[in-house]
Order: sequence, then C-alpha cells, then structure tokens
Amino acid sequence: MKLLEGKTALVTGAARGIGKALALRFAQEGANIAFTDLVIDENGKATESEIAACGVKCKGYASNAADFAQTEEVVKQVVADFGRIDILVNNAGITKDGLMMRMTESQWDAVIAVNLKSAFNFIHAVLPIMMRQRAGSIINMASVVGVHGNAGQSNYAASKAGLIALAKSIAQEVGSRGIRANAIAPGFIETAMTAALPDNVREEWSKKIPLRRGGKVEDIADVATFLASDMSSYVTGQVIQVDGGMNM
Repeated sequence: MKLLEGKTALVTGAARGIGKALALRFAQEGANIAFTDLVIDENGKATESEIAACGVKCKGYASNAADFAQTEEVVKQVVADFGRIDILVNNAGITKDGLMMRMTESQWDAVIAVNLKSAFNFIHAVLPIMMRQRAGSIINMASVVGVHGNAGQSNYAASKAGLIALAKSIAQEVGSRGIRANAIAPGFIETAMTAALPDNVREEWSKKIPLRRGGKVEDIADVATFLASDMSSYVTGQVIQVDGGMNM
C-alpha cells in the first residue's frame, strides 16, 4: 500500500517549484491533491494534468493565500470537491529582500502577509475539519534563515521564524485531537530561482554546506512525505532542517 493512499492533501503555492514537487510526490504515494496558487494559468493547468497522471484526483484553485475570506471559501470548495483534508502544506511564499535601513513598509507587509498570515488563514480554516476527523498533518514550509537569520532578509527571516513558532504552538493546541504540526526548514535548494544566481554566489553557498552541494526539490519532498504519512505519527512540534548540514 502506498504511504498516502486514501488521503487528501492541500498544498498552497504549488503550481511550480517546491510546492509542485511536494504535490507530485504525495500523488505518487496515492494522495488526492488540491493545490492553490495566485492564478491557475497554463503552468497551473499543466501541473494539474501532471499530478492527475499519477492516477489520483487533482484540482488547482486560484486564490490569494494572504486573503482570509478567499481562503475560507477555497477550503469550503476543497471539502465539497474532495470530502476531506488530511494534510495541509503551507508553502505559499515570496521574497522582497533589502537591508532594514532601506526596506519599505510595503516590502515588509507583503512578505509577512503572503508567507505568515497565509498559514494562519489556512490553518484556521482547516483545523475544524481535521478536528472532526480526529487526525491531520500540518506542514509549514519554513527556511534555515528562520532559524539563524540572514542579512538583507529580515522580513523573510521573520516570516519563516513565525512559521516555525506557529507549527510548535498548533502542535500543542491540537495534539490531543490527533493533529500534528511540524515545519521544514530548507537550506540552499536548486530551483529556477537559485539557478539564476551568479556562479560566485553559488560557490560561496557551497562552501558553507558540509555536503558541498545544493539540495534538490526531491530532498524536500522526501521529508514532507514522511511528515505527511503515518510513519511520523509520533512526530509533532518539530522543525526539520533539510540543508546538507549548513546550519548545524
């Protein structure tokens, strides 16, 4: 039997990148997939088709994850379409980097809204469903910079640190109802965004990583699958750093 057979996963910000990789891995393990993104364009439709090709049900929903009312409606629609939600992955995120002295209020607010408030929105909407089921796994996609900070990313680091504390708090609140909450803190992951960085920047990153390489999206998907499955039934309130040893 596949690890996630019969479960339904809701993954935010999953039309591409790490979110898409997680959704695909979950589907390969038998989960039905609902995913959100700001718009479901050609990329979103392609993701929908790719996931459905795994033999599971899949549907993408256009939604601004930072909007509380939109989130409530999307979650209602997911339940209407799928009947249940067993796994929630709060993956939606943006960056608007800059040194604090130069950072604008709008840069701060946008990152906190998309990265952190969106997780509140979705957890708030999904918890009653999971509580009725007396089971569920919530995974917040944090970052190593949420653990140790990073110059020029105070807004991003603060939002990711918030996701870690949020997971730990939710784990304490609803553990008695069979609901688990954990965070994953990726390090330097090879994506289209990091591939565009100058070679010297990538080399400097590699020097800081004991394994001397960037991670793959599949590395994150492996850990997320573990946390989503019953294999981690006694794991909650944890932050797992997937960073090649960069932040020991």
